[in-house]
Amino acid sequence: MAEVLSIYSNPSTHMRKQHWLCAVLILSFAASAMAQEFTSRQAIQQNEALWQDFLIQGEYLAETDGGKLGLHLIANGGGEFRVVAYLGGLPGDGWNRGMPRLLGAARVNGNEITFNMTEGRGVAAGQNVNMPQRIETTGRITITQTPQGSGQAGQGRAQGAGAGGVQGARPQGAGQAGQGRAQGAGAGGGQGTRPQGAGQGGAAAGQFRGNPVRIEVTNPAYIFEKQFRQSPTLGMQPPAGAIVLFDGTNLDMFRPGAQMIEQPRGGNTLRSGAATRVFEDRPYRLHVEFMVPFMPQARGQGRGNSGIYLNERYELQVLDSFGLEGNHDDAGGFYTLIAPSVNMAFPPLTWQTYDIDFTPARWDGETKTANARVTVRHNGVLIHDNAELTSHTPGRRPEGAEPLGIYLQRHTGTIQFRNIWKQYRD
Repeated sequence: MAEVLSIYSNPSTHMRKQHWLCAVLILSFAASAMAQEFTSRQAIQQNEALWQDFLIQGEYLAETDGGKLGLHLIANGGGEFRVVAYLGGLPGDGWNRGMPRLLGAARVNGNEITFNMTEGRGVAAGQNVNMPQRIETTGRITITQTPQGSGQAGQGRAQGAGAGGVQGARPQGAGQAGQGRAQGAGAGGGQGTRPQGAGQGGAAAGQFRGNPVRIEVTNPAYIFEKQFRQSPTLGMQPPAGAIVLFDGTNLDMFRPGAQMIEQPRGGNTLRSGAATRVFEDRPYRLHVEFMVPFMPQARGQGRGNSGIYLNERYELQVLDSFGLEGNHDDAGGFYTLIAPSVNMAFPPLTWQTYDIDFTPARWDGETKTANARVTVRHNGVLIHDNAELTSHTPGRRPEGAEPLGIYLQRHTGTIQFRNIWKQYRD
């Protein structure tokens, strides 16, 4: 795939008429409303075909003569996948926004996969990337079955400086599928890796294991090994002086209406649609862990959609954005305001983290004298660096001097949260 890239300048611009966009959005939401969601691996296992799609979906790496080639396979149901190939590695680990990538589709039939790559994007040597022709190739998939309960549930420990200089451990029962072991040797063994640049949030000493998957492509001859990355701050415990907002034991820090999802093995989670009690009007650090459902039949904004409203005014998007562009309305974006510097969304049913440093807007009576500012790390990678929030985002409350807490939006799908804490920074 990497060898066939060419470049061109002066790309054509495509204009979309507003009524077409509205029609597409309406159809997308209508289809998503009928899409089935899965909130655990156990539920997916009841459907053999869907289970295979789930195991194949994910992040892959291949070593080529030209360097690393990353691959995202995004399940669309029925053995159909959307494909993104990243020249240089995976997002946040060798590949960053603007670098070359290829877009296309794939179909799985038994243990055979057929790729059809149709579009090139990004910049190489100062020129826009273009594909002179389609790339069609086939490959063979090998899935190594692992013992029940040893999937993506490893008991990784977030150690190191972290967001508060303390060692963290994953909450009891926090694994996705039981007591998975934090082991593995190399990508072929399904060993997890830590995103590049994640040291700001602490190093992941434990690494979890999933079902190892290998894709051997025939032409060009590449071997892709499935990767299982996890956030280095996953399970980080609150530092001294921090205030625990949710640890799975109670809803004391939330206003009436918040709902807990009881887990059979412990580690209860919080359902989206919950508002905390009022915070003090001070800068704070916020740690949030979340998981989006597996909804292969849904599309766009209907695919596991929530948001974290800081001060109940500024929405940091929570969405199944795995393999998407990384726009303002994708995971990591501030809706209508700012896109993330890189899309760090992991596949659905993977626990993810936001580590947020938020400074509220300053007010003199009813007059705003300084905009709110925010720094965000998504799965340990910096995606907003002291960004200025010039206005509120739609959907909750307008800007104002009144201090508020956070709101976890309920939009589409069952979004689960856990291990939420804040620490004032002044």
